[in-house]
Amino acid sequence: MPELKKILKGCLAGNKRDQELLYRRYSSKLYGVSLQYSGSYDEARDVLQESFIKIFTSLQSFHGKGSFEGWMRRIVVNTALERHRNRYYLNKVDDPGYMNNTLPGMEADDFETMESEDLLNFIMELPPKYRMVFNLYAIEGYSHKEISAMLGISQGTSKSNLSRARAILQKKVEKHLGIKKRMNG
Repeated sequence: MPELKKILKGCLAGNKRDQELLYRRYSSKLYGVSLQYSGSYDEARDVLQESFIKIFTSLQSFHGKGSFEGWMRRIVVNTALERHRNRYYLNKVDDPGYMNNTLPGMEADDFETMESEDLLNFIMELPPKYRMVFNLYAIEGYSHKEISAMLGISQGTSKSNLSRARAILQKKVEKHLGIKKRMNG
């Protein structure tokens, strides 16, 4: 990683070439993270752009503790959450009746026939309040307690939104697989 250290040093000095190198090195991975939290490709690009501005302006706060890529990923996630909080109101629903942590009727190998792009598109189509909770819980690994603090909702609302996101995704996956099975069968 000596090359990365050199690029980071150049970025700290305001060197545009090093900033471009850093962007080129990490933009595609971080765009993927941004897509997980965005409702469209355009919004994902906006989140990525805002994130890189924050990365460049706060680079001096990275002290080499932990992964640099992980540090940048957290900035992307936080930028997406910030945009979400500014745009959408999360419904506060404390209904434990929606707690279903499985996808009934789905087999693990059903997912092997799906393209990752299909799954990403299904996630992007989720309503924003569900997409945020789903990504934070299922992809980033945050607890409902942490999610509730991040989004300013109750833990019950976090659980409910996750359950509803899973139900929506289940229907989309079942429909998609049903169409594929009819086409192939």
